[in-house]
Amino acid sequence: MEGASDKRSAPLVYRVFRAFFRFLTSIWFREVNLVDDEHIADEAGALFITWHPNGLIDPMLMTAQLPGKVSTLVQHQLFKIPFVGWLFRQAGVIPIGATSQQGLNLGRGPSTAVVFTEMAKELVNGGRVLMFPEETTHGEATVQRVRSGPARLLLEAFRLADSTGQPRPRLVPVGLHYSASQRFRERAAIVLERAMAVPEPPERVDVASVEGERAWIAEVTRAIEVELKRANLSRTSWRERTLIWKGRGLVQAEKQRQAGQSISKVSYAEAILGARRLRAGWEFMLEHEPEVADDLTKACEAHFTDLDERSLKPRDVDARPPDVTLGGYVKAVASWLWALVWMFGLVTWGAMVGNYIPFKFQSLLERLTKRSNVDDSLQGSIKVLSSLIMFPLWWLLLSGLMAWFLLDSTSPVFVLLASHQLLKYITMLPAAGVFLFFLVFWPLTARAHLQLYARLVRTTRVLQQWRAWKDDDTDWETLVTTQQALAGRLVNLGAALVLPGDPDWVDPPAGKDDVTVVRRRAEGAPQ
Repeated sequence: MEGASDKRSAPLVYRVFRAFFRFLTSIWFREVNLVDDEHIADEAGALFITWHPNGLIDPMLMTAQLPGKVSTLVQHQLFKIPFVGWLFRQAGVIPIGATSQQGLNLGRGPSTAVVFTEMAKELVNGGRVLMFPEETTHGEATVQRVRSGPARLLLEAFRLADSTGQPRPRLVPVGLHYSASQRFRERAAIVLERAMAVPEPPERVDVASVEGERAWIAEVTRAIEVELKRANLSRTSWRERTLIWKGRGLVQAEKQRQAGQSISKVSYAEAILGARRLRAGWEFMLEHEPEVADDLTKACEAHFTDLDERSLKPRDVDARPPDVTLGGYVKAVASWLWALVWMFGLVTWGAMVGNYIPFKFQSLLERLTKRSNVDDSLQGSIKVLSSLIMFPLWWLLLSGLMAWFLLDSTSPVFVLLASHQLLKYITMLPAAGVFLFFLVFWPLTARAHLQLYARLVRTTRVLQQWRAWKDDDTDWETLVTTQQALAGRLVNLGAALVLPGDPDWVDPPAGKDDVTVVRRRAEGAPQ
């Protein structure tokens, strides 16, 4: 295991694999935001904690985005997969939980006690460590039971820091958000919260102090669970989470409308802040004015159900122009055709040859896992894991075949090229160079294809909007009036409260949720 590391100059091997993870996550997600990274200071180490909703993608995304070298602790079962275990070790991922109660080493690595001792040294020397306190991935809408591992590691690091006269490490909660974690080309955001204030740890004097340690660990663990629920907008069900997310969209569109701006999509980081504001305000109203909150919740649900039955989204209603003209529809069709022509005329042939077979394998694997009722939280992991294996293998095979076709005298392509006065020089190229060229060519064309594909998806969505807007069977006037009335009610309720993101907002103390510090705004006070 590596010793303490300088977070400002990560080792070369780590930087290489972090770049590889960035490449993979940039393909998987169309937008990734890192928010409030100024909370990462240089004067002390940091123990990052977050929830675990998306299997392998969670540590890959965190490693790709967090600056400096981050040692990530995950359950040892992951390292029983030979290639994945080796890959993650190179990227600073360390197995824990490898020792049973009988003391038998079940994983490929040192015991948890040894890992914690080494990580305590890492933290005290200014390093960064990432843990998933739930210790298992899941597909639930709320943070699951938090284990005591982070608190135990923090206690050991505090005592080591005190004994050596070095700064104590900080405990930094992280909000990890996905617009749709199992779907390709969605959005993600990592929100770094301010460091948690934890109680003073008990002194280690004798055996009797063990009870004090247990009480401290239990208290910090409870605070971590509350903090993770707050940071990750945790709700008891996906229905509630979806309701908050759609309501957030109504509020942000209404604010743009009131400011005289055109209705436009906000960044994912801004969307998360909007959802956090709505969640805090909604819970405050549920506690203090439950009748008002319940009435508004039912009205929103009825409207969203109406939209779902029409295959519409709230944005379709907000973005509908006052005049749905033929010219606008023609412009949308022209934009879609432009993206289609460029995509298929530029790089798609290379992307198809280099990626079609492993892509179809992924589709088959996805159908098989769904048929076997594999948990949704693991679907993204399965796709990433199969990509790590199938795509490189296919690229290696294709690159070898292309080198053979072009350079081997028994190849019909070689014979054809050799008979041409100019093309014959291709057959004289070095085999290693041709192989490496194609090995790079396949993934690069795939990425270029994805960029063009993303534009095609956007223009297709606009085209679908125009078709919906032109549907005379939809009572658009009623839909627009209803949605704007709901949005106005939400905005007015929020304006009367001090919510996250307001200039006078003060974050709650560690272990307390946002709703505990939401307060009514004094009448006439600036917003």
